[in-house]
Amino acid sequence: MSAPLRVLIVDDEPVAREGLRGLLAQDPEIAVVGECADGQAAAEAIVSLVPDLVLLDIQMPELDGFDVVRRVGPERMPPVVFVTAYDEFALRAFEVHALDYLLKPFDDDRFAAAMARAKAIVRAGDLGGMARRLLALLGDARPPEEASEAGWLTRLVIKKPGASLFLGVEQIDWIESADYCVKIHVGARTHVIREALQRLEQRLDPARFFRAHRSAIVNLDRVREVQPAFHGDFALILHDGTRVKLSRSRRSELERRLGQTL
Repeated sequence: MSAPLRVLIVDDEPVAREGLRGLLAQDPEIAVVGECADGQAAAEAIVSLVPDLVLLDIQMPELDGFDVVRRVGPERMPPVVFVTAYDEFALRAFEVHALDYLLKPFDDDRFAAAMARAKAIVRAGDLGGMARRLLALLGDARPPEEASEAGWLTRLVIKKPGASLFLGVEQIDWIESADYCVKIHVGARTHVIREALQRLEQRLDPARFFRAHRSAIVNLDRVREVQPAFHGDFALILHDGTRVKLSRSRRSELERRLGQTL
């Protein structure tokens, strides 16, 4: 009997890791060599452990599954079974580039089929072909978001039960951090997406969006006035009366952006 496949589990949800670990434990041809709860730890573990196969969640804060592949490098990345909640649009890229995936929620039969295919890929040993497919996947398997010519995000896709909402960023009033998610405020509605505030900020046009304090970003087009608050802080008053704190450390940056003293 050949040596068991050495598998690394990567998912930021403890329940998901536990479920994958339980399914893998039923297969005598597989040995779990590690678990990671975030992308940074995953990239380090892949380099140090050199697993035969990685079960890789895509939607993780800070460093997502695609970022892990970029960090490690497609040429050094072992075969991957991606775990994703992406919709049909993004999944086409996985099918085109012959990389397997598990679409949450998945059943035992789908998991068994994915693992059978993964074993065949590992045993074939075509790492060069895998690297080429990963490179192509990185270019194609993006959610249907849009960017301006300058590269700034112009549209978000927000998944809802049974549908996806396409939201132009100009509609956003403000954004606040909520653990590993962000809350996007659009009028009276609030949408939650799994993305770190800092990561989202890096994709938004700084001419329109401003980090008011460590936990909030405002759309400057929605700011009606600036009012003094307590202890040297200020408050940004939005068009609907919402108050967003402007910290002292960010006040000077806003003054520089506006070209005047508050």
